[in-house]
Amino acid sequence: MPVRTTHHKIEKGRNFPDSRGQTILSAIINEHFVTGEPVGSRAIADRFADAPGLSSATIRSVMGELEDRGLLEQPHTSAGRVPTDKGYRFYVDNLLGVLSISNEDLHRIGDEFGFSVGELAGTPDRLMERTSQLLSVLSNNVGIVVSPSLAGDRLQHIEFVNLSDNRILIVLVSPPNQVHNRIIRLNVSFAKEELDRCANYLNSEYAGKTLAEIRLAVLKRMHDEKALFDKLLETTVILCSQSIEDEVDTPNEVYVEGTANILTKRDFADLERLRDLLSTIGERSRLIQILNECIARDTTNKGDVQVVIGSENRTPSLQNCTLISAPYRIGDSSAVGTLTVLGPTRIEYGRMISIVSYVATVLEKMMSKEISNN
Repeated sequence: MPVRTTHHKIEKGRNFPDSRGQTILSAIINEHFVTGEPVGSRAIADRFADAPGLSSATIRSVMGELEDRGLLEQPHTSAGRVPTDKGYRFYVDNLLGVLSISNEDLHRIGDEFGFSVGELAGTPDRLMERTSQLLSVLSNNVGIVVSPSLAGDRLQHIEFVNLSDNRILIVLVSPPNQVHNRIIRLNVSFAKEELDRCANYLNSEYAGKTLAEIRLAVLKRMHDEKALFDKLLETTVILCSQSIEDEVDTPNEVYVEGTANILTKRDFADLERLRDLLSTIGERSRLIQILNECIARDTTNKGDVQVVIGSENRTPSLQNCTLISAPYRIGDSSAVGTLTVLGPTRIEYGRMISIVSYVATVLEKMMSKEISNN
């Protein structure tokens, strides 16, 4: 299972620890995850009591070297060490090895999505909501699912239906046969023939283009060729533009579960930082932007999991957090959604990366199956 990494990867050289240093760093990270406390040399020595060449004195020396390399830090003079963001990055990029999801997690995911009884998990909205709940439960952190952005989707077909009070129902179909309904209100009324002409124009000229591309093209054409349009076509293009603009500006749906989990984490004991974090999670538009940035940081290995650790986050309130994110698509759609586990940097990296990767694949299949059955 591939691991999506950021551009902070440590290159081999002076800061690249040898195999003994890697073994001790991994042991410290695993011990710190369990206890949440700084890890002393004695705890590591107990782990390797029967291992040759790893005496307490040797372990203390190696821990000092790891600290010099910036992979560990000592919060207090008399305390043990804890991993730094750089230490976690090295661990994720170099020490996790081949990842696989446990049978226990597979069964829990299967039960949630209804595999055991051969049922679908519900509508797309319900699927995304249940997925955020599942990620929260499995991680004991925050689970976030962002719906695919309609602005990046491609037009398959569009229709306009007259309603009362100058309202118009827009029926927009995007691949793979996803139907989106929107209602807009205009200051003028249109006959059915005008609406049909508008739809035919849009379907013939712009099928296969994204909604964002269509809006720009229509607005540019209106500006460049306005004098060439007769009144009917001009009005039709205006109607198309307003319809598409309403679609493009429709925000993604965001499903967030497990915010209360972070209140129990000793990693978020600083109340001011906790307040800032909760505020960021509560700002849906900002959260979407952050998660989109996580996925878009490095597009060389599309489809893999992206891990952003601590200070690698550009948002100050998230700089003591880890975001483990994966993109998902529905069928052949070009629109991309995101699912994420948000937690402290002291998180179970291997297990969470495996879960996020697998759940993203399952969600894609379930969403496509649900849509195809409608």
